[in-house]
Amino acid sequence: MRKARILRAKGTGAPPHPSSRLQRWPCARLCAMNDDLDPEMDLAEQILVLLREQPKGCSEYELIQQLKARHSTHIPNLPLLDKLVLFRTHFLVFNALYRLRDQLWGETSHTVQISPLCVQLQPYVPGVSGIVENDPLRDYYLDMTNLRDTDEAEVERLLASFWSRMRGDHLGERDESWDPDQKRAALELFELDQEAAPLSLHTIKRRYRQLVSIHHPDRGGSTTRLQSINLAMEILQRYYR
Repeated sequence: MRKARILRAKGTGAPPHPSSRLQRWPCARLCAMNDDLDPEMDLAEQILVLLREQPKGCSEYELIQQLKARHSTHIPNLPLLDKLVLFRTHFLVFNALYRLRDQLWGETSHTVQISPLCVQLQPYVPGVSGIVENDPLRDYYLDMTNLRDTDEAEVERLLASFWSRMRGDHLGERDESWDPDQKRAALELFELDQEAAPLSLHTIKRRYRQLVSIHHPDRGGSTTRLQSINLAMEILQRYYR
């Protein structure tokens, strides 16, 4: 009996104190505590942190999920099934990306590839990197009135406009298999820029699957939106092999 008390006094039989476990595995707990993005940073700065952590880049959807997982307060922490939530989240992220790219160009340190399929931090190349004049996408996303003035009805109107253009309503009775306006409308719906990087059918199909997974009615998406996505895919398959 006395021997047992001596052993416990020496610590050989007593369970470890909780504080000793913290000392043995501090890294895991500290990493979990510090994994959140700094709330003092604006959205562009938070995105820069994430892009530096993944030099191979990521898709816009993955970037949004990372921002949510690390508790960014700059985007809605809501499912992307609602059309208006999806639009506003997408707009805020692209606004931040274009602001970040402008800043990095000004510092001549890096540039940012901006695409729904791939957002990537890239080295600055003198004579190649720089603000492009007459960049309508940049102008659109940097104008915050486009965010404030776009309600759910406007999102539906934009979708209807894409749908009309892809059907070729503006062409009257003509039925042209190869129409540049339809191609442009389909690329806009997929949010792909044919000028930014060469597009392939593989890339377009990957974006198609991503959009279907988000907008499928079985997941709470819109049937009209899914029909537009399917029609856009049919049109783009005429141009890319």
